[in-house]
Amino acid sequence: MKNEKGKGKEEDTRLRIDKWLWAARFFKTRSLSADAIESGKVLCNGVRIKPAKSLAAGDMLSIRIGSVQFIVEVLALSGKRGPAPQAQLLYRETEESVLRRKALAEELKAHPPPAYLKGRPTKRDRRELDKLKGNVW
Repeated sequence: MKNEKGKGKEEDTRLRIDKWLWAARFFKTRSLSADAIESGKVLCNGVRIKPAKSLAAGDMLSIRIGSVQFIVEVLALSGKRGPAPQAQLLYRETEESVLRRKALAEELKAHPPPAYLKGRPTKRDRRELDKLKGNVW
């Protein structure tokens, strides 16, 4: 028979990574965190992992969400999603990661991406585009 006490201790020090990412508020749902893990956007200690991977305190995670990349050290484990200030106590972001994110934010602020028209242009939009191109009839 298995020792139930040993099992309880192991569960306190380990937690599924998809559940931790959800509890730490990197993703809105566990299924979104699992999809990100499976697509290779989350690395644990520099290695690709599966959503059921057990996470422990002290692990280093690289999390890419869009063009933003977080590099965090796991400080604590929690399977419950709480308020944002409580979730921020679960990890510590590296200085390099913070500086890289700030530089990216400044770059996007200085050079915003072009605003594209959604869908088919209207007659008015088409006329304005023609004027810009110099195709005045």
